[in-house]
Amino acid sequence: QDYQKKENELELFKTDLIEKSSRYENRLNELNEVIQKEMTQMENVAQFSAEEAKQWIIDKLKVEARNEGAENAMAIKNEMKERASREAKDVLAKAIENMAYEYTVESTLSSIPLVNDRIKGMIIGREGKNIRAIEDITSVKVIVDETPETVIISCFDPIKRDIASRTITELINNKNINPNEVARIYKKKKQDVEKEMRRAAADCLRLLNIKNVSDEMFEMLGRLKYRTSYGQNILQHSIEVAKLAGYMAGELGLDIELAKRAGLFHDLGKANSHDAEASHVAIGVEVATRAKEHPVVINAVLSHHEEAEPISPISVLVNAADKISGSRPGARRDSLEQYTNRIESLERIASNKDGVNKVYALSAGREVRVIVEPKMMSDAQAHLLSSDIAKEIQESMEYPGQIKVTVIRQSIENAMTNTYNYNSGNGNGNGKGNGNGHKKNRNKVVEEG
Repeated sequence: QDYQKKENELELFKTDLIEKSSRYENRLNELNEVIQKEMTQMENVAQFSAEEAKQWIIDKLKVEARNEGAENAMAIKNEMKERASREAKDVLAKAIENMAYEYTVESTLSSIPLVNDRIKGMIIGREGKNIRAIEDITSVKVIVDETPETVIISCFDPIKRDIASRTITELINNKNINPNEVARIYKKKKQDVEKEMRRAAADCLRLLNIKNVSDEMFEMLGRLKYRTSYGQNILQHSIEVAKLAGYMAGELGLDIELAKRAGLFHDLGKANSHDAEASHVAIGVEVATRAKEHPVVINAVLSHHEEAEPISPISVLVNAADKISGSRPGARRDSLEQYTNRIESLERIASNKDGVNKVYALSAGREVRVIVEPKMMSDAQAHLLSSDIAKEIQESMEYPGQIKVTVIRQSIENAMTNTYNYNSGNGNGNGKGNGNGHKKNRNKVVEEG
């Protein structure tokens, strides 16, 4: 009986559970119908389907996330840039403060002052035989008829020009000018210049404590005393690059001696490039390879003009030191044509970007100031624009040092009060309003080095 009673109770409980489940399912269906009805009404009012509304929300969140990401990336980039800049400036400042070279900008002309113009007749000689002998033996052009009491020597090879200048000066001092004497004095002065070049090479190696240099590289190093690039003496430049690279290598825990060696020989090819068809880089690599120089030295010669990727941090340091030395004020001179072309290229690159209103190249082409339309880009987009311009300049132009790109986004908003109503004045009868116009001026400046 107890068993039968329990079974009956269980059957009643099961029936009750089925009824409740049925009522719950019916209620759930009713709720789904209500929800569907409400969604249909909302779609009709908003003229959006549920999928379209979902996609609209997703797109909006994407835009917000992208903008927030750009702002965060900009903040992180600025923080890292400032940190890296501080550390790099500290290393470079310590390296540069040890450099105290004075630069002399050289030309392709040398002049010799004369006591009077009668000496010009002696230099020319009867029927011009003396001046022809001087030009044939020294391989220079002697100009005597353009400047009073001055002889001008013209030659692109500074070694030949210096030997000729010394030869003519001694001929004038001896007051004995004839073809035989020209040949004798020229031979003597040529030997003097060659000795001075060897002495300059030895002094340079002693200064930097560099040993085991091949005879060919030693001779070429001496000739760099007479080579210039944009007016900057190449031997002096090479010594400075070696010192800068060595100092920075020491700060970074790299091989100081190897860095100085790579810095000294990075422009060695310029000693022979005057009359050669190959570039100074190709000549330098060939000579260094023949001398069995360290692979890092050879790579520094190749990579400082980006003809190869650096294989060592030392190659990167040599490249940096080369740019520092070449970009120091007074180190090199630009021709008017080069200067004009650089300015035009900078302004053209920035002007071609969308949203740019005006472009100004400042500080002799070391800064580009870009004014943009505020309605066409946000602050984050202005930051990206400065990076894009800086990147394109870096990829398409050659320049010493750095060029700073400054993007200015300026927004000016004006609001004026209503015209003053005399009848609603303040009762003083002076007809002057008491409202003040207001003006908002917002400026955003973004810089990219």
